[in-house]
Amino acid sequence: QVQLVESGGGLVQAGGSLRLSCAASGLTFSYYAMGWFRQAPGKEREFVAAISWAGGSTYYVDSVKGRFTISRDNAKNTVYLQMNSLKPEDTAVYSCAAEFRTTPMTMATMSLGDMDYWGKGTLVTVSS
Repeated sequence: QVQLVESGGGLVQAGGSLRLSCAASGLTFSYYAMGWFRQAPGKEREFVAAISWAGGSTYYVDSVKGRFTISRDNAKNTVYLQMNSLKPEDTAVYSCAAEFRTTPMTMATMSLGDMDYWGKGTLVTVSS
């Protein structure tokens, strides 16, 4: 049974930082590209960042470039999202997703319903 479990969310002031983690189990982690997505209140889920299965390629939505960094540790079956210079508009539930042997750019553009696996998410609230 595949599980993706996010952690690290919380309440932070604007300008602050958080690091999210997504621990995977039940799959061969190194075969999967991993992505972070977010859903703000009243809005659709959107792509944030993705990383290739070996970690050599990443892709970001423009609104987080230069502030967020995605990384992975295949020995720990974990993907991370370091979020710096947080803004109130970053407030959302952040979820990780896994897709078998695809590219980060494909994860950014594919149908969310076609993603192989999803975590349940962790809430990030940025106060102004």
